[in-house]
Amino acid sequence: MSKGLFIIKPVEPQPHVDAGEPVEGSIEGEAGLRRVLTARHLVLLGIGAIIGAGIFVISGTAAANHAGPAIMISFVLAGLACAFAGLCYAEFAAMIPVSGSAYSYTYATLGEAVAWFVGWSLVLEYLFAASAVAVGWSGYASGLLGTFGIQLPEALAAAPLAYSDGQIVRTGGLINLPAVLIAMAVAWLCYVGIRQSATANAIIVAVKVIVILMFIGFGLQHVDPANWQPLIPPNEGGDRFGVMGVLRGASIVFFAYIGFDAVSTAAQEAKNPQRDMPIGIIGSLVVCTILYIIVSAVMTGMIPYAQLNTAEPVATALGPYPDLLWLKTIVQIGAVAGLSSVILVLMMGLPRILYAMARDGLLFKSLGDVHSKFRTPHKATIVVGVLASIIAALFPLGILGDLVSMGTLLAFATVCIGVLVLRYTRPDLVRPFKVPFAPVICTLGALSCLSLVVFTVVQNPTNLALIIGWTLFGFTIYFLYGYRHSKLRKQQG
Repeated sequence: MSKGLFIIKPVEPQPHVDAGEPVEGSIEGEAGLRRVLTARHLVLLGIGAIIGAGIFVISGTAAANHAGPAIMISFVLAGLACAFAGLCYAEFAAMIPVSGSAYSYTYATLGEAVAWFVGWSLVLEYLFAASAVAVGWSGYASGLLGTFGIQLPEALAAAPLAYSDGQIVRTGGLINLPAVLIAMAVAWLCYVGIRQSATANAIIVAVKVIVILMFIGFGLQHVDPANWQPLIPPNEGGDRFGVMGVLRGASIVFFAYIGFDAVSTAAQEAKNPQRDMPIGIIGSLVVCTILYIIVSAVMTGMIPYAQLNTAEPVATALGPYPDLLWLKTIVQIGAVAGLSSVILVLMMGLPRILYAMARDGLLFKSLGDVHSKFRTPHKATIVVGVLASIIAALFPLGILGDLVSMGTLLAFATVCIGVLVLRYTRPDLVRPFKVPFAPVICTLGALSCLSLVVFTVVQNPTNLALIIGWTLFGFTIYFLYGYRHSKLRKQQG
């Protein structure tokens, strides 16, 4: 049985794909999804997934409690880990242009059991991240409505559960209704078509990038370099400031980069994946990392970092400047738009991962169905929409944040290892894009991602128990269903 657990899905060199032309999977035809996405769409998808909670929510808390002005360095470290992983994703996405992201790549290199682990980690990443961002969207949307004199009843705008001192407690709320509504609206958009989803995302990305550039342009005029001194505040114990604080900040803001791999889930809907996937993945990472560093520099330069410990740090940075109060409402609009696009891209990505796993027989067959008219994995989209709505309705933003990051980091590390393995086991494969200095880049990618996982566990040992529990739950499903229904195992007898 142990040998069967690591059965590898055969990979064949992929032909060049022209617009509108389906590409068949190596085991069984995976045609059905519509190829309509260009390199521009893919870059915008990446930006849509990345820019959101990182700038508008998480950056302030990480600066105030851990890194200080050195939050800029934390973003560089997290972005570097993602850059290594992004290069590896780009090689795989160009070589194997199918849905499934890291799951499909791992199946072709490290075997079925490891592929299941990665796929299950991606389910954790996308599902809980989309739900968490929906909760953040709810907070900004409620604040924006309040600006116009519209107040939602607290019982309908707050989750009934909260996470405090390692325990789940009741809040008195009934349901986070705005979070449910945005999750359902995004699920409907994903249901009706990839073209509609990509167009909506492009519009939203334009809005939030304009808002961010406005904040940078006007905020730079009020930057006081004295607020950056000292760049790394003295350590106050544990992960509060100092070098440990910078590293902790990197592990926290890594959540800001979650979702860039969603670009790779759209490989089967790209017009020219061999050329466009690397552009989409690397291009979006570069743009977002630069914006993250500049915004964090402006925020910490405008006001002392200790004052940024709020749910809306960008708006908070504008507070002391009466001449910029007009920009605060615009920033709130940009935050609502930014978080909307993150939810959209995450909820586009997860159904396609479930689609790929179902087509391989590892998940229920119906999740691999494609709508006859809309050409989307509609049943998987419905399942994701329902689950994301339930989680967003009941849980607050912060819960399971570290767990989501850990699942993502494990998937990234596995992709880095997979590229290196395939270089030695299948050197004959055509690689339209190749990771430069692969032994160095792949090794650094895997080590940096795994180091952040270890650091997260050390800071909060509860995270280890949670990730183990999630993994055991996933492998229970695999052994009860996936192992027996694997199409690859059936074909190879």
